[in-house]
Amino acid sequence: MHVPVLLKEAVYGLNLRLGDKVIDATYGDGGHARAILEKIGPTGKLLGIDIDPENIKRASQTAANNLLLVNDNFVNLKKIVAKEKFGPVRAILLDLGWSSRQLKESGRGFSFAKDEPLDLRLSGQGPTAADILDDASKDELGRIFREYGEEKKWLTLASAIVRYRRRKKIEHTAELVKIIFEALGLREGNPTGRRHPATKVWQALRLAVNQELANLQAVLPPAVEILPTSGRLAVITFHSLEDRIVKQFFKSQAGRALKLINKKPIIASRAEVQSNPASRSAKLRIIEKVNTVNIEHRTQL
Repeated sequence: MHVPVLLKEAVYGLNLRLGDKVIDATYGDGGHARAILEKIGPTGKLLGIDIDPENIKRASQTAANNLLLVNDNFVNLKKIVAKEKFGPVRAILLDLGWSSRQLKESGRGFSFAKDEPLDLRLSGQGPTAADILDDASKDELGRIFREYGEEKKWLTLASAIVRYRRRKKIEHTAELVKIIFEALGLREGNPTGRRHPATKVWQALRLAVNQELANLQAVLPPAVEILPTSGRLAVITFHSLEDRIVKQFFKSQAGRALKLINKKPIIASRAEVQSNPASRSAKLRIIEKVNTVNIEHRTQL
């Protein structure tokens, strides 16, 4: 069962009341949503948005009467709210993590621990990771690994992939893992250090396939616009690229349209990390809207 990270901290930070209307823009397996529904009670209403149709399909089978589910990308937040006539919105939550079920059971290659098709698409639409590996130039692959994965061996890995694909398209996770190990001069099945050698490449490909950083940049201004004065937005990130975008946007609007509820990110306690290792890299930032102004986002990727 998926365990939501920073659950108490996020729900408490949203400052919810009975009867509130709330948006969980990354519904996932509904861990945060269940806690939110308890806070707002039967007179409140929760709009749950998720880009993964499997998540919405599963949640629809046991959805509460005051839970509205929508299968869409949160980048379309304003359109979704207008279409569903959902408001006024008291609070919005963005949890940018991935559930253990997605990693283990999706069959889309999200985990390099299993041999699956190299898909990595959340929505099932657009180019797959295999397509990107096959079509992108060496320079473009290197840029993806360097910028999205912060991979120091980006050129070595990009060159190895280009050499391999001259023979055949890389279509499965096991193929890519083998290429990575050979390119880095490592023995497969015996990675050195705490982090698996394929971790950064997987992060980079997933971000590229799903345009996650661009979508995060795009959703922050409209999320703030939707909120009324004293409404709150909470964002949970899991790596430095995401956190930098959120931090810079919040900082750019602080004192103008937003109040920082926590100047430093909230992180998981030692006890939570021990019971749920996935929480060790999580950071929670919360803002409250204090003024209605035109929101501009100047953050650069």
